Amino acid sequence: MKSPFLLCTCLIAGGALAATPAPPERPQDYGWSIALTPQPGAGLSRISVPTDVYLHARSASLADVRLFDSTGKPLAFALTAPPAQSRTQRDTLAMRIFPVTGKNIGYYELDNVDIRTGNDGRLLSVTARGGSTPGAAPGLQGLILDAGPPAKDSRIGALHFTLPPGTDNYNAQVLLEVSDDLKQWDAIATTTLNWLRNSDTQTLANDRIEFAPRAFRYARLSWQYGDPITFAGIAAQQVSVTAVAAPRATIALKGTAGKSVDERLYATPIAIPADSISLQLAEGNTSMPVTLGVYHVASEAPRQRQRLRPQARSTQVADFEPLLNTTFYRINMDGKERVSGDLAMPVVQTAQWVLRPQYHSGTNPNLNSVLRLGWTPASLVFLASGKGPYQLVFGRSGATPATLPLSQVAPGFTQEELLALPVATAARVVALTSDAPIEKTPDGAGLRLAALWAALLLGVGVLGFFAWRLLSQMKEEQGSTDKQEH
Repeated sequence: MKSPFLLCTCLIAGGALAATPAPPERPQDYGWSIALTPQPGAGLSRISVPTDVYLHARSASLADVRLFDSTGKPLAFALTAPPAQSRTQRDTLAMRIFPVTGKNIGYYELDNVDIRTGNDGRLLSVTARGGSTPGAAPGLQGLILDAGPPAKDSRIGALHFTLPPGTDNYNAQVLLEVSDDLKQWDAIATTTLNWLRNSDTQTLANDRIEFAPRAFRYARLSWQYGDPITFAGIAAQQVSVTAVAAPRATIALKGTAGKSVDERLYATPIAIPADSISLQLAEGNTSMPVTLGVYHVASEAPRQRQRLRPQARSTQVADFEPLLNTTFYRINMDGKERVSGDLAMPVVQTAQWVLRPQYHSGTNPNLNSVLRLGWTPASLVFLASGKGPYQLVFGRSGATPATLPLSQVAPGFTQEELLALPVATAARVVALTSDAPIEKTPDGAGLRLAALWAALLLGVGVLGFFAWRLLSQMKEEQGSTDKQEH
């Protein structure tokens, strides 16, 4: 009787549990919310993940981040590294022109030309050494150009030519060579320059020579066919591309007492992917060599790591793992204060930083010092579907990741297109529940547990009924047998 009873009970309970669907997630299941407002008409938007998300998220990978519309419908979104940004500036630079006259001037060598430059590389004069035909005036052989010292992060991508006064029509093919030292020349472009003016004084012109942008100071122009002329002006089209750093976020942490008088502990939100660190010393004229690291629970510390790190200090509760050795300082000199800046480091995510001075003085000069962490926030790309306003919610323990690959949220978009996406506006953070962890059965398991108990009780009742019916039948059959024997 016990085996059929247990089997039936398990089958009924399992069926009830399987039939109970997991309730859908709701914004109020999370601790914090930020309203997002996309620009009008924007189907796809992006935003730098707000600092408050990193401060209150309970997952190092931001697995507890969700996006809902006003009806509670979840929206598709992706978390990705911020796209690389740059600033492009275009300038026009007038080049200094030095005609080269004479005979026997080679295209690829300057053996027949005397060039004088200043101490700063400025081109002063160009004189041909070769003689000319007796009785004939030396002819123009080429032009040497000086663009000046190259600006940092700048490249020249084109030259624009202006005809001398009185010249209306012109046609020639020219070769452009460039150099940084007036000794080695690289041929980079050949083009046909032409100007054609009609009777209505309208001019059709091909007055540019374009090439792959590159940095150079000097250029040489020679003719492959057509009459050489001294142009009235030659302007270089200069392009400067400057990388723009992605937006940064920082947090300042106050320390608490550690295991020794010198040690300080700094509680850190687990989601912060810190890649820079600094210490703002409370006292002036202080130089402090320190070791920064983290604690690992001793029972969880792998034995292999302990063997590979013999310098790790083991205690009864936790192992200290040193990550950085550096010196923070704050020194006054001649009325000016010199302080240590941010120290770059590989990304570290931890719930607590540990600071240990490398000397033990019995006092703690960094008692009120502040530890500052910096990081680059991720970029959140989302589809503004459904009904606004939209809620970015976060702060829930045990949540599973909901982010999608960028290729599924913005399929076919290039980096330039992603960078040009309209930026949504984020409101102030709002607490939906207490920030303190709430002890409850996650993901609606309480409802399923109640359904399971109900199914078990129902199964007990059903089996009890069948057992009563079975006993009754057995008693009736026993009574009939006794009567027949008498």
